[in-house]
Amino acid sequence: MPDLIAVAMSGGVDSSVVAALLHREGRNIAGMTMQLWNQRRLPELSTEKTTGRCCSLDDVYDARRVAEQVGFPFYVVNLERQFEQNVIEPFVAEYNAGRTPVPCTLCNTFIKFDRFLELADSVGAQSIATGHYARITRNVETGRYEMRTAVDFSKDQTYFLWGLTQEQLSRTLFPLGEMNKAEVRALAETFHLAVAGKHESYEICFVPNGDYAAFMEAWSREKDKTGEPAEATVGVVVDTEGRERGKHAGAHRYTVGQRKGLGIAAPEPLYVISTDTKTQTVTIGSNDALLRSTMVVSGLNWVSWSGLAAPARAQVRIRNRHVPAAATLNPIDGNRVEVRFDEPQRAVTPGQGAVFYSGDLVAGGGWIE
Repeated sequence: MPDLIAVAMSGGVDSSVVAALLHREGRNIAGMTMQLWNQRRLPELSTEKTTGRCCSLDDVYDARRVAEQVGFPFYVVNLERQFEQNVIEPFVAEYNAGRTPVPCTLCNTFIKFDRFLELADSVGAQSIATGHYARITRNVETGRYEMRTAVDFSKDQTYFLWGLTQEQLSRTLFPLGEMNKAEVRALAETFHLAVAGKHESYEICFVPNGDYAAFMEAWSREKDKTGEPAEATVGVVVDTEGRERGKHAGAHRYTVGQRKGLGIAAPEPLYVISTDTKTQTVTIGSNDALLRSTMVVSGLNWVSWSGLAAPARAQVRIRNRHVPAAATLNPIDGNRVEVRFDEPQRAVTPGQGAVFYSGDLVAGGGWIE
């Protein structure tokens, strides 16, 4: 069916509005929900808080309700094995290596677009549509597909989408890229969608209440099939002068820029400057010690640009809520770039994504070393 569009439905307002919009336009659509993580798994992590997490069983139910209400075919596909392999295993490995991963980027790159396009092929769909806030255009001179930030920059999700390929962009629709959230909510009300008043999800779907350390420990126990707690980790907290300031229970519990949970009294605020999981050392210091003028980014994927052969100017975002900072990109050996900021940036964190922008154009991105 060359005109069939597979809509990735999360059970939230955004993807539901996308489906309703396309249906209203007379497009031939099929809704598909990906079951990624069993929320009943690891019961020791159960929490009374049920809101704020995506991909729950309630979300699957909500997506099905919308499909029935609007009137289009709907499928649920279990991708838990692929999700664990491509998202959870790298997530744990990165933290254990002293880096801070971005699981939503991994999920988008290897599941929500890569695997989802395979699912679209299986039902004969030529295109997919999602509720992401981003825009796709085509450069008529180069023939290259380009990604641009959403009109509503406060909702822009391009930071998590830099891993998309040209083929994926050529088959993807982002109908919400030209809208703001208020407009999307209003459309949900206009369509009388059952999810019109549903709250947004912000937390990592497999980490209850954001306690990633507890998740890692529980998941590792399950994988080891022992059911026994791992031997307690003990490390030292030192300041930037190398003086010991305290003890900790595992360097993987700390991230660069963290202030809370240090348990160390001081006349000025102290932050995590770096972690070393090999020596189990956590280094702390003042806010000024967090500032960095340069960083190296590897594992690059060029989205709108075809590559980088010479130094180029860009705005660089080093975390989702970070205001892109002016910088010069210098190509170095292999698939790596040195970034030199015009002004030092706070908490440059290994393992996080770095996304390069040229105006509203998403040039590309990679991982901070």
